[in-house]
Amino acid sequence: MSEDPDLETVAGLLEDETARAILTETSQEPMSASTLEERCDASGPTIYRRLERLRDCGLVVERTEPDPGDGHHRKVYAPNLRRVTVELRDGSFVLDIDRCEDVADRFTRLIEGM
Repeated sequence: MSEDPDLETVAGLLEDETARAILTETSQEPMSASTLEERCDASGPTIYRRLERLRDCGLVVERTEPDPGDGHHRKVYAPNLRRVTVELRDGSFVLDIDRCEDVADRFTRLIEGM
């Protein structure tokens, strides 16, 4: 997502039981969509729609990793947030999403800062 999501979008996602289940399940370890189907007791299309919305808001990341079972690759999903806070400041709500920072992102920031 090119800009931070608004409060209504994030609140709507966190209100959704399937989206919350995806975040909590993947907080233990990255999971494939098919594993999430089983763990979240939701259909494939429902899982993919929630994953898309969560990715659009920057709340999950998609990674490709080797599949030890058949030697191919598979996509897995992991949460990309530590904390979501909402503050009432000067007559309006302020949303702050504390995202996880990837090692590659930290390295890029370090190089760009030189």
